Amino acid sequence: MSRPTSFTEPAKKHLGQHFLHERGIISKIVQAVDPQPGDRLVEIGPGQGAITFPLLDRHGELTVIEFDRDLIFPLTEAARAHGTLEVIHRDVLKVDFTALAHNGGPIRLVGNLPYNLSSPILFHALEHAASIRDMHFMLQKEVVDRMAAEPGSKVYGRLSVMLQAYCHVTPLFTVPPGAFRPPPKVDSAVVRLVPCDPAAIRVRDRAKFEAVVRDAFGQRRKTLRNALALQCDAAAIEAAGVRPDARAEQIGVDDFVRLANSLSD
Repeated sequence: MSRPTSFTEPAKKHLGQHFLHERGIISKIVQAVDPQPGDRLVEIGPGQGAITFPLLDRHGELTVIEFDRDLIFPLTEAARAHGTLEVIHRDVLKVDFTALAHNGGPIRLVGNLPYNLSSPILFHALEHAASIRDMHFMLQKEVVDRMAAEPGSKVYGRLSVMLQAYCHVTPLFTVPPGAFRPPPKVDSAVVRLVPCDPAAIRVRDRAKFEAVVRDAFGQRRKTLRNALALQCDAAAIEAAGVRPDARAEQIGVDDFVRLANSLSD
């Protein structure tokens, strides 16, 4: 892998920017993505190009989504030595990933996600999961822990259930603060998400499922009987094979799916 081109645009705190610079970590991310001929790679928040340029060296072409106008010109100029770069200057939450995939097949998402937008970006990607082959994201380690958590864990919650209902979640490796400029105050981690085959997703009514999961975890100390009072009564919970006296963190993803499906019938 050739040495990444770099430039010195300072990080903007209000955009949650922390620019990756550690070459060993960059190499591990590129290896994890493992671009293949014909892949449609889309990077969210390329920043100063730490991941962008090695991906271009490996793959030859890349689409990036960048909101910070000040980064676009230096990024575009520096990319000329590495490959063909398409830049979409837009808020990623307003980008239609399905439309991006329309002409060339499923896309592969990559990104060092800003800490203050990681959950909204994840939920936005879920809305387009049928058009996404996989996702490799770097986020706060505590967020990755929540994404992959199992029932009974203190960090198992709404994010865990919503992601695991639609994706296979695999934490890959931890990234220390010193790998970034400026260094964040927490560890980061890289995670792989692979959307499930649409035929294997058993959620019948997405809106109902989201509402049940949201209300169940809205007040974690409450039992489902009380937390879901606006959705159903205890008899309906029990009829779905779920204990009304259980708390949300004790209930598995399959149980939430079954409960929401029973309420949408």
